[in-house]
Amino acid sequence: MSEKREAGPGRSGDQPEPAGTPADLARARAVLEGARRVLVLTGAGVSAESGIPTFRGTGGLWRSFRAEDLATPGAFARDPRLVWEWYGWRREVVAGCLPNAAHLALARWQTRREGVRIATQNVDGLHVAAAARVAEERPPAAGAQAQADERAQDHAKDLLEIHGTLFRVRCTRCRKREPHRSPIDASTHASLPRCGACGGLQRPDVVWFGEALDPDVLARALGWAESADACLVVGTSAVVQPAASLAVATREAGGDIVEVNPETTPLSPLAAVALRGPAAELIPALLG
Repeated sequence: MSEKREAGPGRSGDQPEPAGTPADLARARAVLEGARRVLVLTGAGVSAESGIPTFRGTGGLWRSFRAEDLATPGAFARDPRLVWEWYGWRREVVAGCLPNAAHLALARWQTRREGVRIATQNVDGLHVAAAARVAEERPPAAGAQAQADERAQDHAKDLLEIHGTLFRVRCTRCRKREPHRSPIDASTHASLPRCGACGGLQRPDVVWFGEALDPDVLARALGWAESADACLVVGTSAVVQPAASLAVATREAGGDIVEVNPETTPLSPLAAVALRGPAAELIPALLG
């Protein structure tokens, strides 16, 4: 655990008051502006307004299967064609969704100030898409392509998809990872994605139910959390572990939590400021 830091503005042991007023936004801005390093932790709520469907729980059925029945190592071992068919459908749906105002505001904020890192629980790739769109917004200049390439590399370094992404695959034999956006042909076992290095069957590079996070990814995320002066938590229910513990790690190391969520969560009593409302409305107002 990193050395304890002095509490920032708005730090209190009391539960924050209901938020969303100009005064609340000002308090949240003060916390973030006073932080040299900020970890942004995002969950499903940040993508909801992009039209990302619910793949879990009530209404999350596909051909009578629940996500919990398909997103497991056991399901893939039993019927990789079925699992890949589902992921192919998911990828097609998600590929038709665009980053919303919250994704774009975060990408612009990360571009204009140093020390901002994003760790997302989402596998939809919308933070990556937002960064690409923001890079295109920059006016042409001498060496613009080189600058864009450099910024893309910086963004990749400061973005962590802690549960993986729909648009990457991992070989089940040699474990090689690589981007993959081609359509999925699940008509036969032989037509499923195969590793170009060893010929092994590839799987979606996401964390399935019953699997642990990659220890290197978890260590990196925890390091970011412990070194952050503030953790901006956006659209996460704060119940999925170990991701939910990252904001707590920031607070235990002396940092502040700013929460943006329509509902109260287990993190709310720990937050310096809790803003209640949709991410696509509040994040641009907070960071603009």
